[in-house]
Amino acid sequence: MNLKQLRYFVAIAEERQITAAARRLNISQPPLSYELAQLERELGVRLVDRGPRGVTLTDAGRLLYGRAQQILSLTSATELEVASAGKGLAGTLPVGVDPSCAGLVPQERLLDLRSRYPQVAFELREDATHAVLDMLETGVVEVGVVRTPFKSEHLRCRFGRTERAVCVMPCDLDVGGEASCTVEDLAASPLVLARRMEPLVRQAFSARGLDAHVACLTDDARTAVVWARAGMGVALAPESLIRVTDTGDQFIKVLECDELSSRAAVVWRADRRLSPLADRFVALLGELA
Repeated sequence: MNLKQLRYFVAIAEERQITAAARRLNISQPPLSYELAQLERELGVRLVDRGPRGVTLTDAGRLLYGRAQQILSLTSATELEVASAGKGLAGTLPVGVDPSCAGLVPQERLLDLRSRYPQVAFELREDATHAVLDMLETGVVEVGVVRTPFKSEHLRCRFGRTERAVCVMPCDLDVGGEASCTVEDLAASPLVLARRMEPLVRQAFSARGLDAHVACLTDDARTAVVWARAGMGVALAPESLIRVTDTGDQFIKVLECDELSSRAAVVWRADRRLSPLADRFVALLGELA
């Protein structure tokens, strides 16, 4: 099994047709079919079921597809990291970013880095904190920007300031005071939450003898705000995210609940030496002020 075979297999898995995959790879169909057959023969399993309308992945094929994506991403990240180490402050830095940190990254100090070193580029991989930590573990990214809570063992962390949760309220769902509200105020409100926040919100409500009415879960807090703007419920988001998110004419109120405050953090593996570019990136971000 080699990288070429994995790239070919990923194309087949995503296109679901040998012909379409060959077109995507800019090769003819026979060598692609040959490499797939070689891969199946080497692994001793059938990876796809062929049908009149294309191919479908077998259980073994689905497993290989997930692993192949990881291997190819890690290969790409390694190439970029080695190139960066060889060039010093040049090259591409792969960074994993939780979308809830969009109000903190990028910032002026990174613009300064970009202007001083025009050969520097960033490859951003946006996903929830747990997925960014997985990327760090497997080496797909060298540095992550994540949000609490998360397990910090085996990591080096630079934490930002504590941020309060903010409510984005449609006019017809307005509750609480002029600038703030409490968990009790939200007891009857439909909530729109990023998936990361759901267990924390339910715990906060439960501690007060209340049930949270979660009307919608999203993967991105910015999407939660979009749904709040459409009147689907009250969205909860970190304070810094509001600066870079269009909240329309909704009410913006601080949620008086310490349990739902959070901190962003720049994180990297404690057992791996940072490349010169990643080291500079971490130094410039500081404490995500």
